Amino acid sequence: MKHKFQVIISNKKIIISIYFLLAILAGTQALVGTKVYRSEEGQVSMYNNYEIFARSFDHLVNGQDLYKAYPKEHWDLFKYTPTFSALFGVLSILPDWIGLNLWNLLNVLVLAFAIYFLPKLNNYQKGILLLIILLELLTSVQNEQSNGLIAGLIIMAFGLLERNKNFWATLMIVLSVSIKLFGIVGFALFLLYPKKGKSILYTLFWLIILGAIPLLFIDFEQYTALYQSYFNLLSNDHDASYGYSVMGIIHSWFSVEINKNMIVGIGAVLFLIPFLQIKKYKDYMFRILALASVLLWIIIFNHKAESPTFIIAMSGVAIWFMMSKKNAINTGLFALAFILTSLSPTEFFPKSIRNEFVRPYCLKALPCVLIWIKVIYDMIGLKVGIHNSPPKETL
Repeated sequence: MKHKFQVIISNKKIIISIYFLLAILAGTQALVGTKVYRSEEGQVSMYNNYEIFARSFDHLVNGQDLYKAYPKEHWDLFKYTPTFSALFGVLSILPDWIGLNLWNLLNVLVLAFAIYFLPKLNNYQKGILLLIILLELLTSVQNEQSNGLIAGLIIMAFGLLERNKNFWATLMIVLSVSIKLFGIVGFALFLLYPKKGKSILYTLFWLIILGAIPLLFIDFEQYTALYQSYFNLLSNDHDASYGYSVMGIIHSWFSVEINKNMIVGIGAVLFLIPFLQIKKYKDYMFRILALASVLLWIIIFNHKAESPTFIIAMSGVAIWFMMSKKNAINTGLFALAFILTSLSPTEFFPKSIRNEFVRPYCLKALPCVLIWIKVIYDMIGLKVGIHNSPPKETL
């Protein structure tokens, strides 16, 4: 029985098919379910986030401000870059039933192929990793979010760096930044590899290319006005919430007003401490733990982190757990993450506990914070050359 399970999980086609079906089912659920929420100002579709992305392209080509409210079209604001708006035009011109499904497929398949692109893991280990993050990915695609894509781009960048493909690795990170600015943390991975000067030049090249895409549709004056509006939105947004983050935990547990920038600064210092150990850069275990740290840090120090964003953090959790020793501490932390982070938003979790404890006290983020601390500890304590191969037994 165990052998049959391993054969199934090791079959790349089966796992990819599961991910493909996940995307289609999530899209179908949104398209054929209850169509709209009605309000006094208009009606909002069940796939509201996709509507926000698709309509942003219309606003871009019509010379409108991307970052003002359009309540008759959708609920909430567009909070992505002008480049993302321009790129989304490829999908926005399609009927929603096609565009939405393609968008979900892009998110799940980029992440799946990025995991399979990780070196030094066999297909069984990669299959287990993809199953670990499946529930969290479902939460993201049910909300038509871009987080699976962002996680996939960062992981793909790591795989490319491992193969000495810095030019394409920089494209992956710049693409992630062009969607959401927090992808910029992924540039920390380049510290671990040679050719840093070339990587800087490659980054500038891709920033210019991708940054200029909106200029195909608008003039430079409108372009600068959009970025001014974008940064104004981010500035105002910064003061509005704490999210499922370190800041959210501190605020909800201790009822104190905190300086978010100070917490992020402390987090950045802790994040960078392992990078001082330059001799460890040659160790694969150190590098892949750094990848896990990046994926976790992006979310747990994000004041706007919400449930669908945790596919990024859980990807970090899964990579860390796959590479770690299966002792009581590591297994306990992973179990806590699976229960509080992945299961808590689902129907498998008691609704009363979710509403009275998990949401008010940001417990969804807690296991990821604890695991990130453990990742930092593991990176600092790593013995060079001793653990530079993944463990053969993963469960």
